[in-house]
Amino acid sequence: MSRRRVTVLLAAATMAIAAGLFVALPAQKPDTVSQPTPAEPTQAPAGEREAMFYEKFPDGRVQCHICPRTCVIMPGQRGFCRNRENRDGTLYSVVYGKPCTLSAEPIEKAPFNHFLPGQMRLCVATVGCNLTCKYCQNWQISQKPLEEVRYQEIAPADLVAQAKKSGIPIICFTFSEPITFYEYMYDTAKLAHEAGIKTAMVSNGYINPEPLKKLLTVMDAVKIDLKGFTPEFYRDVTGGTLDPVLETLKVVHQSGRHLEIVNLVVPTQNDDPATIRKMCQWIKDNIGVEHAIHFTRFFPMYRMTRLPATPVSTLEGAAKIAREVGLQYVYIGNVPGHEYESTFCPECGKRLIYRVGLNVLENKLQDGKCPYCGHKIPGVWSLDEAAADKVSQGSEGSGSGAGVPPRVRASTCRPWS
Repeated sequence: MSRRRVTVLLAAATMAIAAGLFVALPAQKPDTVSQPTPAEPTQAPAGEREAMFYEKFPDGRVQCHICPRTCVIMPGQRGFCRNRENRDGTLYSVVYGKPCTLSAEPIEKAPFNHFLPGQMRLCVATVGCNLTCKYCQNWQISQKPLEEVRYQEIAPADLVAQAKKSGIPIICFTFSEPITFYEYMYDTAKLAHEAGIKTAMVSNGYINPEPLKKLLTVMDAVKIDLKGFTPEFYRDVTGGTLDPVLETLKVVHQSGRHLEIVNLVVPTQNDDPATIRKMCQWIKDNIGVEHAIHFTRFFPMYRMTRLPATPVSTLEGAAKIAREVGLQYVYIGNVPGHEYESTFCPECGKRLIYRVGLNVLENKLQDGKCPYCGHKIPGVWSLDEAAADKVSQGSEGSGSGAGVPPRVRASTCRPWS
């Protein structure tokens, strides 16, 4: 099939904010193993890249170690996420340098409320996911193979150059599941840091600890979707397991990278108050009370179209539980205009950042502190502050790929988060 190129047109509101920006589209382990493939493989031909974190077997099979599925992949086949292919005993990322979605949007859409509020982000996604959430908002790209979705070719260096040229201070990997385009994300993030651009990832957190730790050396902010808090919910609704996501939260917290958590509250599925209280207590006990948690509203989508939208009262009840447990920065999302879109000081109760939808209407923070009582609010509040906290770099070079991105055209998909 011939390569197809596609780009997405910015929404009118985004264009008004950022005129002139470039935008494009929205196992069972074998008995005999060889030595693991090094984490720093040589680059594949343009538009491709040898995978990281996998091992080879004498019979030509390979085993991917990026996520807990640890897929064992036969020659000519792909793993569960559809993005990693065994070619004659070598594992490749087939989506490297092939984003199906690029767009410039406010960081608040992720949502990130404590990371550079009011700034724009260049969003990047390829196809693919390692979960099968029945309510996925972006199933048109997350649950499709590369061959069924329009994409363009753009190398990591070109992504970074375009962000730099357009004055966009953040590159955010989002919409589908960035873990499944790990190499593209890693190489881009490394180059972004070298260029003084911040990086962020919106993820389901279904990743193994070692790949995660390496990724965090080039990532400034991470938003994890903690989709529920029972093994049954993860098994029946997402097709995954809970424990690896909890481990991811602990690893990100221990790394010192900026972390925020989202819990999409789905009626009759994960909205039990006792379970929400248990989840909030786990957060308090394991990663502390200062990470922002967002309870967001579900709307019927994909394979869950018969459920109603989450009642706002349910979200308010979840937020109340979180505050009772002691979590200090509790938000309600997907309810434009709600009081708890805004940031309040946990010490004196004054409103510090006033938000309506994706818009920051007022930010009273002074050097990251409440101007009324002096309480320090955790987060990354300015680009200068982010630059001072620049993370360490890995040693790999970036991959090769396509050249200058094509002209802007319209997209058929409108991803979220």
